[in-house]
Amino acid sequence: MSRLQVVSGKGGTGKTTVAAALALALATEGKRTLLVEVEGRQGIAQLFETEALPYEERKIAVAPGGGEVYALAIDPELALLDYLQMFYKLGSAGRALKKLGAIDFATTIAPGLRDVLLTGKACEAVRRKDRSGRFAYDYVVMDAPPTGRITRFLNVNDEVAGLAKIGPIHNQAQAVMRVLKSPETAVHLVTLLEEMPVQETVDGIAELRSARLPVGRIIVNMVRPEVLDAADLELVRTVPRSTVARSLSSAGLGGARRGGRAERLVDPLLTQAEEYAERYTLEHDQRAVLTELGLPLHELPLFAEGMDLAGLYELARELREQGVS
Repeated sequence: MSRLQVVSGKGGTGKTTVAAALALALATEGKRTLLVEVEGRQGIAQLFETEALPYEERKIAVAPGGGEVYALAIDPELALLDYLQMFYKLGSAGRALKKLGAIDFATTIAPGLRDVLLTGKACEAVRRKDRSGRFAYDYVVMDAPPTGRITRFLNVNDEVAGLAKIGPIHNQAQAVMRVLKSPETAVHLVTLLEEMPVQETVDGIAELRSARLPVGRIIVNMVRPEVLDAADLELVRTVPRSTVARSLSSAGLGGARRGGRAERLVDPLLTQAEEYAERYTLEHDQRAVLTELGLPLHELPLFAEGMDLAGLYELARELREQGVS
């Protein structure tokens, strides 16, 4: 299992939820996982029902078996201050630059630099070791930008090409790319069984492969339970209405007489079955498209009542049972 797990997906697919569940799954049995947020939305804090994350690594959860999940919300400005201190030893001068707005100015006019800082912080956590020589974290999980931006975000070597050909920025980008394009990294894409998210997933995988970035798994989120299978749906299409009415009557849902309650239920019931059949066909077709991509495919259930902390642990259990840990 790669030590840097990058999670992306089309907006609305629940990529932050999947990233959080993956961090919990990987932390099982005594492992330590760092969950990194790079978009400044504080989505991780909301999922774990804790206060907003500062720019520091903070323990936010304990996984089954005693593992620990830490979280970090990366602030590009503060990351740049770290960078300036690391390479140029600016100290208080760096803080003065921040007060003058120079840090925000730098990351705004050079968005490639911003991506270097964000990915660089995550890669530093991957490489970091303690005094005994052990890695500080067994895994680092990044809640990354959406699929439409993920390749450009990760391909920081190209991003900084116009900024610096040599020097610390160039060297930092090269070090980051050595991690991102190595077996240490896997980029997972989260999708739904719907046409637009699936198509964006297909396009995203093609772009990642073209950039020689390591594609990991496809995780289908919010999968509805199967109520009727193909045989049931064929029966719905062919069974006479009178037979349905008699079955409803036998189940105690109104008398069998013409115009009775059972007969009035037939049309709404068959309409609902037709709508389900359309959705079933769509989902079956989209699942086939994803299968053709030749990547490990995992499915996570829909929580009809919404996601809470208990649901997050349930998703982590699902991922472990499917071998994603």
